Amino acid sequence: MLDISKSIKNLDNYDIADNLFHYDYNTKHLLSLIKKGIDKEDPSYLSSYRSFEGEVFENFVYEKLLRYARDDENIEKFILKGFHQNRHKAHANTLSISEKEQIVYRTKSREISEFDAMFITKDKELYFVEMTLVKSVLKLRKRLRKKKALLDIIFPNYDVKALIILNEGATGTKQFPDYCKVWFTKEFCAADVLAYITSQNRRKLLPKVKISGPCMIEAHTLKLHPFRYYNTMSWITKTIRSHKKHIIDMSFLMSFKIQRYQDLYNKFYIGYLNIEDGKSLLNLTEEYSEDQRVVVALEKKHSDEIVLTYYIQTGRKKLYLYSIEESKITKEKKDPYGITVTEVFHINKLMDDSYKLSLANIGVIKKLLKERFESKRS
Repeated sequence: MLDISKSIKNLDNYDIADNLFHYDYNTKHLLSLIKKGIDKEDPSYLSSYRSFEGEVFENFVYEKLLRYARDDENIEKFILKGFHQNRHKAHANTLSISEKEQIVYRTKSREISEFDAMFITKDKELYFVEMTLVKSVLKLRKRLRKKKALLDIIFPNYDVKALIILNEGATGTKQFPDYCKVWFTKEFCAADVLAYITSQNRRKLLPKVKISGPCMIEAHTLKLHPFRYYNTMSWITKTIRSHKKHIIDMSFLMSFKIQRYQDLYNKFYIGYLNIEDGKSLLNLTEEYSEDQRVVVALEKKHSDEIVLTYYIQTGRKKLYLYSIEESKITKEKKDPYGITVTEVFHINKLMDDSYKLSLANIGVIKKLLKERFESKRS
């Protein structure tokens, strides 16, 4: 039984020495606000400080989990990160430690997921850990779904679960899936760490205390099932459109295996519209080249409903997402360094003329998706 210890619940720091002060923190913006004399109640200060406090909380809880794992006979493997491990380079298509000393899974060019902590029990349960100070955790569910799907894929022989560690008072936890275990700690405060960082006369820290034990392992030593992110994405696109009679293969799309992949990818790309049809559908007023494509995707919402979304990529790093809900069109500029930009660029190169869709096709697909969602609810 995975029960919280009193020491973690009370956020006792007697057993972690000065380890918390040895971590590197992203404080550039916060320190610039302090230097400018920005009021501590100013929204910009509160946002920056809360982000910093979340970093400190993650490191604090990780230090506590190290000691919890060392002393818990049921924990068979616990992944080391930060200064507790020896590798600082992320490798493609495997779990490894990033340059920021975090546990990550990445492709050659992009990080797919990051994990605050991870361990395996003797009962073959693999727990990934989420630690956050946010008071409403409803938005966390999408992130949990993606991370669980990835771990289900690369570790098929384990029962993947999540340990969520929150401060008391957090809301929305009853809506977490059954695979989640939730721990509540008392309110966390990072004032002492900020005071040390901003001190003009810093005290001498105690040496780092590294935790060792038979269950402590490096991330790269975990054996996982081979998985190629872009190869799998391309295979799904090809197979969805390969049905001899129908515009998309709904049976393939809704199968358990493919829906698990959609929990990871969130969206599958299924074809493209020419720019004239795109202008008609999305009320576009901008000027585009004649060969501009509007890439069409099937996106999975929080409710598990699958809807159509549209992407226009006008440059290698310039991508816009268009979504339609109740006849309202929303436009969103995507992160130029995010994985979606790379996905759309990759899939655009894959799709030949056979992937071209018409507005009539869009209508049929919308109808199929709506009918399938309503049948699942009834």
